[in-house]
Amino acid sequence: MIRVKARGSETVEQMLRRLKKMCEKEGLNRDIKRNSYYEKPSERKRRRMRKSQRRIGEF
Repeated sequence: MIRVKARGSETVEQMLRRLKKMCEKEGLNRDIKRNSYYEKPSERKRRRMRKSQRRIGEF
């Protein structure tokens, strides 16, 4: 769970910017987009296979 506490005289805009950076770092935006629509099991398997092949190609 991500929490943002105000630092000194930090504005709300600065806190929001920090929150967005934390969410991006955790990968929450990607997960939300992926879960926003139904993905068939065969599509999920195909996506995972492509991801693993990309990892193998990096080495």
